[in-house]
Amino acid sequence: MLETIKQKIQQLIAAYEAERAERERLLTALIQAEEQNETYRKQITELERQIDNLKLAEALKADGNGSEEAKKKINSLMKEIDRCITLMEG
Repeated sequence: MLETIKQKIQQLIAAYEAERAERERLLTALIQAEEQNETYRKQITELERQIDNLKLAEALKADGNGSEEAKKKINSLMKEIDRCITLMEG
């Protein structure tokens, strides 16, 4: 009977160690995924900025079709600049 209890305890210890190792592996994978997610977020932000710049450049072309769009974009940029200035003052 005592030998059976020892075997059960050894099995429990082995199972605990296996679960602990799996937990560590999963935590490492989670950290890597979060870092990759942050990298992708930064990349998306940069691509969105590039898209906005391309839209503005297209709107500013001298073909006359984008002049209204250019005015809207410039007004939007000015509002954003004013908002940033207000935040910096406060």
